[in-house]
Amino acid sequence: MSSRTVIRGGLVITASDEIHADVLIEDGRIAALAASGTPAADAFTADRTVDATGKYVIPGGVDAHTHMELPFGGTFASDTFETGTRAAAWGGTTTVVDFAVQSVGQSLRQGLDAWHAKAEGNCAVDYGFHMIVSDVNAGTLKEMDLLVEEGITSFKQFMAYPGVFYSDDGQILRAMQRSAENGGLIMMHAENGIAIDVLVEQALARGETGPRFHGEVRKALLEAEATHRAIRLAQVAGAPLYVVHVSATEAVAELARARDEGLNVFGETCPQYLFLSTDNLAEPGFEGAKYVCSTPLRPKEHQAALWRGLRTNDLQVVSTDHCPFCFTGQKELGRGDFSRIPNGLPGVENRMDLLHQAVLDGHISRRRWIEIACATPARMFGLYPKKGTIAPGADADVVVYDPHAEQVVSADTHHMNVDYSAYEGKRVTGRVETVLSRGVPVITDREYTGRAGHGVYTPRSTCQYLT
Repeated sequence: MSSRTVIRGGLVITASDEIHADVLIEDGRIAALAASGTPAADAFTADRTVDATGKYVIPGGVDAHTHMELPFGGTFASDTFETGTRAAAWGGTTTVVDFAVQSVGQSLRQGLDAWHAKAEGNCAVDYGFHMIVSDVNAGTLKEMDLLVEEGITSFKQFMAYPGVFYSDDGQILRAMQRSAENGGLIMMHAENGIAIDVLVEQALARGETGPRFHGEVRKALLEAEATHRAIRLAQVAGAPLYVVHVSATEAVAELARARDEGLNVFGETCPQYLFLSTDNLAEPGFEGAKYVCSTPLRPKEHQAALWRGLRTNDLQVVSTDHCPFCFTGQKELGRGDFSRIPNGLPGVENRMDLLHQAVLDGHISRRRWIEIACATPARMFGLYPKKGTIAPGADADVVVYDPHAEQVVSADTHHMNVDYSAYEGKRVTGRVETVLSRGVPVITDREYTGRAGHGVYTPRSTCQYLT
């Protein structure tokens, strides 16, 4: 049975345009747009009308970096695919791309099948997968080709975490060479993990055990060095490169230099690096453990370089690296030894609101907000124009956003399955009001009307952002 919805009277904002328009949705897709008050718009008929007068109508967010149910440090990320994607919807994000994990000794297929089993039938919004490659060998390299063919078109490698996810330069080069042939995109966690482990050992030997030392040993120069090395390995392989969770001024400079050379090198940052700092890691007692993530939070002066990179397009995407661990019982595993604190922060629900606040604060424009949170992640990871925009033929992933509503971010009111908020007490202006996923209301006037299992697995094409 056909269903039609019209969203009337809002300011439609995409990465390229702002227009007062009515949006017609038919059978889960955008059917048409017409300027509000014109005969064309007045002719739209629908079963359901959403009044967006005085509001923004924006594409659903695309969060290309989440870790639901990730095993890490002897525990698991506290959000399941059900709770995490529901929280994403509350925050105006309608697509997540999560990371399936290959364990050492296993095939990529085993890891991918395990993540499909976790997610299938449980998601409130649509989802895709990247593949973490932990064990590069001849079999793995062949599997990369097969995965690209079936819509897993990006592969993450780690220069950090020796003994867990770590790949050496030779393994990285082999994977990059393969991706150069099959069209895949290598995503890199760029930190010199071998050197960091030495600094961790030395800090603990000195009795430096508190959370703030997590940031002190994971030095910005070791992020920059690894970023530089990853760029040059990609250049040798003739492959594009996407560097995840960029946090340091020096790492941004490496990306900018490579892009000035005309290389297909891209960078992502996250809200925690834009809004938090080492001041949070140094909070009294063990409170700083809430803010332990890798790459780590940096001193506040690094934020200016990240905002500038987002304005100049040396950084293209803001994702969350959502990887929540409860303070009680999980972060506490690292009392007396910061290296045992599970690495990760909650944020999938907060990203769109924090970036809207950045618009109000003058860091970015409204269209750039949509570009870095919706359109570019969709293009980077082969989801555009199905996702990331409001245009005829696109999936009707649409958010009615109230730019004037004020809220205070708090664990008391968020929907992520974690016992603290990284942004507790922060006042922001702007709030999601209604969210449609493929035309179906999952948030309706600030009430959850979705269901587990509505979200479907979404295969992806190869990167659409190459120069």
